[in-house]
Amino acid sequence: MHLPHSRTLASRLTEARAASDALFDVVKPEFLYERPIRERHRIVFYIGHLEAFDRNLFDKRLFDLPSSDARLDRLFAFGIDPVDGQLPTDTPADWPTLAEVHAYGRDARSRIDDQLSALDLPVDASNHDTPGQLLNVAIEHRLMHVETLAYMLHQLPFEQKRAPGAARPRSDHRYDVEHEMVQVPAGRTELGMTAERGVFGWDNEFGEQQVDVPAFEIDRFMVTNGVFLAFIEDGGYRRRDLWNDADWAWKESAQVEHPVFWSRGPEGWQLRTMFEDIPLPRAWPAYVSHAEASAFARWRGAKLPSEAQWQRAAHGALPGYTDDFDFRSWDPVAVDATPDSVSTWGVEGLYGNGWEWTSTLFGPLPGFKAFPFYEGYSANFFDGQHYTMKGGSPRTAQCMVRPTFRNWFQPHYQYVYAGFRCVRD
Repeated sequence: MHLPHSRTLASRLTEARAASDALFDVVKPEFLYERPIRERHRIVFYIGHLEAFDRNLFDKRLFDLPSSDARLDRLFAFGIDPVDGQLPTDTPADWPTLAEVHAYGRDARSRIDDQLSALDLPVDASNHDTPGQLLNVAIEHRLMHVETLAYMLHQLPFEQKRAPGAARPRSDHRYDVEHEMVQVPAGRTELGMTAERGVFGWDNEFGEQQVDVPAFEIDRFMVTNGVFLAFIEDGGYRRRDLWNDADWAWKESAQVEHPVFWSRGPEGWQLRTMFEDIPLPRAWPAYVSHAEASAFARWRGAKLPSEAQWQRAAHGALPGYTDDFDFRSWDPVAVDATPDSVSTWGVEGLYGNGWEWTSTLFGPLPGFKAFPFYEGYSANFFDGQHYTMKGGSPRTAQCMVRPTFRNWFQPHYQYVYAGFRCVRD
């Protein structure tokens, strides 16, 4: 007889698979060998990677899973995170056929499911290499890819995709939100958590740290497209004084003149959504790279919040208020569209409408211990080249919209569904 916890985790794994399958179905089959973002693998890699990750993770830890193809186990084991200028050079011919990849995935799923059906899992979600922890890792790893793959598919030409279901109604693109800041008093905030809480988290979430934060003011809402447009019109991308040396060199080399999702058409600025170009929605959050957000903040005479400031500003906000998100929408909403999701200090929309950049380099919390079965998950990125993000986007799974969750990306990667707020001391 199976315990309720085992049924719940098994069903969640099934739901996560359905989410990833549905995302791959957005791509017309003949375009699955495309590379929409030049820094990433081809789409076909991820079809195999999600299944190889689960097989490699569970084998010898939950149960024995003899390999059906050791070559594909290795080929699909790890993704890539190249720094500026280092790009993959493979061709479609270097990859297995789609039939081989799908057969490998079906076999891995079938053998995992056969073993899971015979396994009684203890009610234990702690972080000590337990069955509950391993299943949570598999579930959230897959759901992370459902989001980051959306970034890739966003860059595919529209004719290479098929839109599932009816399109969500668009808001009035002329509507904007008035800019204002709110005061956050001095006080203590908490980063991370202890393993004794007995809840699942990734290794970088553990190591509870108390931080005293001086008083500051922060944008009530995320910076909108409408407000960011003023930065562009004031020559923000041409002003050397607003950019640090590395960011300016990147911007000039890549010829970046506006957010990657924007384009200028005969009728004005357009926003590229997943399936169509629309007039720029001025009230939606501006999705930009860390470099662009930092330059804007200097233009405003402000800066990006530290991770501790963001956490302090979010005190009292409800991360569970994401009914419009969790893969239910392809797009954000106006930054003032969730008035019930507000912090103690009056900061709105902190969870689910776009990741939020901070000025904090991604690093370990005190007492950090890498997962013994996934040592490089966080530690490989404690390199001074990645910045911490908080919150969550419309394509973030609801289970990861939690106060302790820490995301990270390089400062020059424009494709993330990430916006920002400004702070002043």
